[in-house]
Amino acid sequence: MMQRILSFLNVRTTPTFGVFAWVIILSGWLSAALESFYPLIIPAFALLFYLALIDFRLIFFFLLACIPVSTEYYLPNGYATDLPTEPLTVGLMVVYWLYALKNGVILRGGAFIRHPITLLVLLHLGWILITAINAQDVFLSVKYLLAKTWYIVTFYFLAGLILQKKRDFITYFWCIAIPLSIALIITLIRQYGQNFSFHLVNKVMYPLFRNHVTYGCITVLFLPYIFMGRAWEQRGSKRWWLLTGAIVLFLLGVQFSYVRAAYVAIVGAMGYYFVVRFRLTRYVLVGVTIGLIAFITYLSQGNNYLNFEPNFERTITHENFDNLLDATAKGEDVSTMERVYRWVAGFRMVNDRPLMGFGPNSFYNFYKSYTVSGFKTYVSDNPDQSTIHCYYLLMAVEQGIPGAVIFLGLIGFALLRGERVYHQVSDWRRDAIIAVMSSFIIILILLIINDLIETDKFGSFFFMSLAMLTNLDISTREE
Repeated sequence: MMQRILSFLNVRTTPTFGVFAWVIILSGWLSAALESFYPLIIPAFALLFYLALIDFRLIFFFLLACIPVSTEYYLPNGYATDLPTEPLTVGLMVVYWLYALKNGVILRGGAFIRHPITLLVLLHLGWILITAINAQDVFLSVKYLLAKTWYIVTFYFLAGLILQKKRDFITYFWCIAIPLSIALIITLIRQYGQNFSFHLVNKVMYPLFRNHVTYGCITVLFLPYIFMGRAWEQRGSKRWWLLTGAIVLFLLGVQFSYVRAAYVAIVGAMGYYFVVRFRLTRYVLVGVTIGLIAFITYLSQGNNYLNFEPNFERTITHENFDNLLDATAKGEDVSTMERVYRWVAGFRMVNDRPLMGFGPNSFYNFYKSYTVSGFKTYVSDNPDQSTIHCYYLLMAVEQGIPGAVIFLGLIGFALLRGERVYHQVSDWRRDAIIAVMSSFIIILILLIINDLIETDKFGSFFFMSLAMLTNLDISTREE
């Protein structure tokens, strides 16, 4: 019957076309039989699988285009996933493994695999495995390990395989810039309809963004790439003016995201440019390390941290953004002081299990017994089951001090190597490396008071930044 229909329509058939046609028909029958729309998704996955066999680069760039517009979908039994990005990420991880088995695990002459950043990424993943095995809740930690594995494989190793030449960077840029710009325009229009209300900011973000923090973070971290794209266009051309307008659009997005850390990140990225230009990275890293050690020492001696206890009655949620900024400076903003409440618990947890930590993904289940009542706020019940809101401290809590040191070592080495690459190149790669590293430094600043690295709209850029930095470093050394 199928052949008669195709013959009537004068459609030229192939075995592949025939198989795909039967997949569509069978999924339709299955959907009708089960009275569910879910079987209708099967043809889409079949098509993606076929494209992956032909050229998985297409699927990777499709994944990039989906990141700005992905949405969180809640499954039964309390589970959740990001659609369509998480299934695509897992699928591309499998594709990469098959490719590595077929072509040999040592890709690109082994330079990428042997690169120090790659070795540090693998050490980071290896320590997560060790702490997951020794975790207080092994099941939760293994779930975290699996998610971290497909993030690293897809957004570091596969990205490193694909994002090598200028044309790859250009494709990467437009695949994200176009859908993200559309998402920004839609969100700003919706905010305009609400008079840019700070109180309603999370409402207008849904369903493209979980909240205004996610929105502000992805907007500000991609802003350096807009400058990169404009630098590659002829001054005064249509694309140059288009990207100039995009800069204004992204700045408006950051402004009306009402994310305080995003404002700080922009200033930090601007300062980082001069740090790199004048080769000051090592001195800044030493200064930050000394300052951090001194601050922690001060807080821990004589229980000085108790001096920062908030006034419970005056530490409240603010519906006006100007009031929020004023309350933040006075230590009377509930979101800021709730972070302090959890940070105090986090330091006490590190002191209790400094070597192996409590295990990945375990903070929420154990932190309340380590809290100090004097720092309690109105939202300390934590119905959202959110974590510590400082990724660096979270590493120490869940993976022990060695895990935090490995992660910080990865960051420090990447910053030093990025500075060296910047001074070694003079072609298109100079714009690329400053965009990659500026985006990376923005991510690092945001991680001080957030822990979004496990999300698709944030964590993917962290590992892709490392992958692009590694490739840029390799290309300069090959010359």
